[in-house]
Amino acid sequence: MTDEQFLFPAGFLWGVAGAAHQIEGGNSNSDCWLLEHIPGAPFAEPSGDACDHYHRYPDDIALISSLGFNTYRFSIEWARIEPEEGEFSHAALEHYRRMLITCHEHNLTPIVTYHHFTSPRWFAAKGGWEISANAEYFARYCERATAALGDLIGAGCTLNEPNVGLLIQEGGHMPSDDEIVKAPFRVAAAKAVGSDTFSAFPACCRHRDARDTFLKAHRLAFDVIKAGPGDFPVGMTLAMADRQALPGSEDVRDRARHEIDDVFLDVARDDDYIGVQTYTRSRYGAEGPLPPEEGVERTQMGYEFWPEALEATIRYAADYTGLPVIVTENGIGTQDDMRRIEYVRRALQGVQRCLSDGIAVRGYCYWSVFDNFEWGFGYRPQFGLIAVDRITQTRTLKPSAEWLGRVARTNTL
Repeated sequence: MTDEQFLFPAGFLWGVAGAAHQIEGGNSNSDCWLLEHIPGAPFAEPSGDACDHYHRYPDDIALISSLGFNTYRFSIEWARIEPEEGEFSHAALEHYRRMLITCHEHNLTPIVTYHHFTSPRWFAAKGGWEISANAEYFARYCERATAALGDLIGAGCTLNEPNVGLLIQEGGHMPSDDEIVKAPFRVAAAKAVGSDTFSAFPACCRHRDARDTFLKAHRLAFDVIKAGPGDFPVGMTLAMADRQALPGSEDVRDRARHEIDDVFLDVARDDDYIGVQTYTRSRYGAEGPLPPEEGVERTQMGYEFWPEALEATIRYAADYTGLPVIVTENGIGTQDDMRRIEYVRRALQGVQRCLSDGIAVRGYCYWSVFDNFEWGFGYRPQFGLIAVDRITQTRTLKPSAEWLGRVARTNTL
């Protein structure tokens, strides 16, 4: 099979993805905004105006459509919709409704993520995702948002990467749960909100406790979203790596996979699809996770250039759950746009092989539409198909944007 001979299925979702806090700007009621301004917190810089997508979405959505994409995955911001406990903003809901209408006007299927890492400050002050009972707050928010927006949603994601904290901890890039609780910046944030139970995912959160709350919240949210209005597929997205074990280390790999992936995939079996989000591979030896080998190509995020990871995670998620797969995120942070094209080309060849073997892959969303705020890394990593001038907010298409847009328009590599 050559690239040119393979046509993706009719109706395949070709999209780009973004997240509210990373591109909208001014998300000042959120837990993340608070942490960005706490001395010692793990953020290179504050998010600030981000890409000002909150105001510029009409032109941005038109641009996405003009490139040839048929799907836009974005998140709605809980901290805007419910800025204080029980106080819902009709203006914020109407804003997201206008975004959805604009997507439909430009023939884009909107995939809406209800929670992409950030939460309202009041929720964080109540212990956030560490407290099991708080799952009910999330379900209430999802119910209100769906009541206002559900008739226009094309697909829904309850939670974005609820396992990502565990994944980052495994790689040694985040303190342990015990260390997080004692972190001075968490103590300072708690003081700022007047609560000693402050917890914000994923920067300062006990991730083992949060995992159980997320699992409960997902099932509650799934049910209220499916109750309507609207009739659209609902699932969650997981951060997945191609987990490879050195000979004799398979048990080490499998234990990690169970703790980080399988407990979520077990719950996802009752969903309409599973969202796979993959960027690289993880290697395991007898003692646990291994760093990338010496001399391998790395991305701006520090992990290995390994586009073949996507095929492996699609296969694993589909086999484990029996569900259709939507690739809700896949991409690379790099200054070299030709390497971006090479990365995506090889990743999509893996998607082709999955489809050829009868795996139900429904779509592919590249992360991300813009060079945006990349959490603790600030604005240094460049994941976007579209560059954004941080002063003027001018959008500039990269060659990769037009290349992937052609793939989307022709439905073939």
